[in-house]
Amino acid sequence: MGPQLFSRKTPKIRHRCVACYKMFNRRLHLVEHMKISHHSVHQPRCAVCLKHCKSFESVREHLNVPDHLSKGDCKAIFSKRGCSLCLQVFEEATSLAEHQNMCHLSSPPPLGTARQGIEANASRLTRLKAVAIDCEMVGAGDDGSIDVCASICVVDEDENVILSTHVQPQVPVTSYRHEVTGLTEEDLKNGMPLQEVREKVLAILCHGHYDGAGRLLLVGHDLRHDLSCLKLQYPSHLLRDTAKYVPLLKTNLVSQSLRYLTRSYLGYKIQSDKHEPYEDCVAAMRLYKRMRDQEHGKAQGNGLNSWKQSDLEKMGPEELYHKSASDYPCWCLDR
Repeated sequence: MGPQLFSRKTPKIRHRCVACYKMFNRRLHLVEHMKISHHSVHQPRCAVCLKHCKSFESVREHLNVPDHLSKGDCKAIFSKRGCSLCLQVFEEATSLAEHQNMCHLSSPPPLGTARQGIEANASRLTRLKAVAIDCEMVGAGDDGSIDVCASICVVDEDENVILSTHVQPQVPVTSYRHEVTGLTEEDLKNGMPLQEVREKVLAILCHGHYDGAGRLLLVGHDLRHDLSCLKLQYPSHLLRDTAKYVPLLKTNLVSQSLRYLTRSYLGYKIQSDKHEPYEDCVAAMRLYKRMRDQEHGKAQGNGLNSWKQSDLEKMGPEELYHKSASDYPCWCLDR
């Protein structure tokens, strides 16, 4: 009997994404994955293993996976040395404790009866980059489902009140939604006319010099709703909406409530009794500043779609990552 011949199979080459660690059999599939995922230094990621995720909720989900399923020790390490709000990990327990004292915020004091107006704060507006706005709505129409602006608050980056007033309804109110708003008919009798409110808001937004056209960044939660009720339009590139910002969305990329975001990322509760525009303004501004102040470094690439497919397929995983870019403007760029 002649000698047996054994065939040796060539080891299959696997292509690993350096951002989310997914494996692909072909370089082409890795390239397509990178085009769709838009991995970049701006994406939320696990502070233990540095895995990139679509949102911070995805990171939280990753950190809750038992170690024997994730094949790592992210959950165990984070449970001992991680901050549950900003998801950072620290080397020492004392460093974590010091950080948590600053990271866990307390609710702002209730807004006093004295209301500051735009005239009293005009000199400060020229030094601002952003203001936060929140409107409280009452209901009009037969079933009270039509939103009508009844109260508004605007605060600056230091949580100082620029404008706070009730608003006279332009149409008959059929539901004051008192259990949520705390408003009554008496509250709105002496409110500011909507047209005057609009003029003041526009004066605030156009008084700054941030974008070169004298317009400030506008921060809020579900801003399109507020702007619609005020019958205002504002450039989308100047909106900073905590209900639309990708890192703050759910794992399925659906909006979170401001109440949830405040509790999960700032460490305190809002809207426990009724909705207060000042309280919601402050929460939105604090969320914006927390996202803005993240240190991400500078992305090297302008996106993969500007490259030829044949050139992309010649690149290794690291090079693909460094030439990739986010599909949303990161708020850290506002600094």
